[in-house]
Amino acid sequence: MFDAASKRQFDVLLFWSLDRLSREGTVETLNHLQRLTSYGVHWRSFTEQYLDSTGIFREAVIGILAAVAKQERVRISERVQAGLARASAKEGRSASIEALRTASMKIARESASGLSQRVRYYGCGEKGRSTSSG
Repeated sequence: MFDAASKRQFDVLLFWSLDRLSREGTVETLNHLQRLTSYGVHWRSFTEQYLDSTGIFREAVIGILAAVAKQERVRISERVQAGLARASAKEGRSASIEALRTASMKIARESASGLSQRVRYYGCGEKGRSTSSG
């Protein structure tokens, strides 16, 4: 599908619902929608009429999805930290705990970078408000 989208073999991707488009989670799904948009392909959910890049609320929808993706990353980070705390309570795990902590920090940095790129791309500022004048 993305290959055809990159070649502009279609203008609009109509999917039944967001969970049918991708089951990879909010962050990856947002990346897929951003990728389609970068190819100049609009997208629309058949059953979720608010998910529509062809309408006037396009930026609002992207802002909401970005906020949901951020919350998902926060929950993942909290789970990782809780797991690290449990593991640190046990003896003989300090090397693997440090490796996990380093990996989770790298994931958090990459996720934050991706989110800020999407915010700049779609022109949304803090709390989903548009930063463009006009």
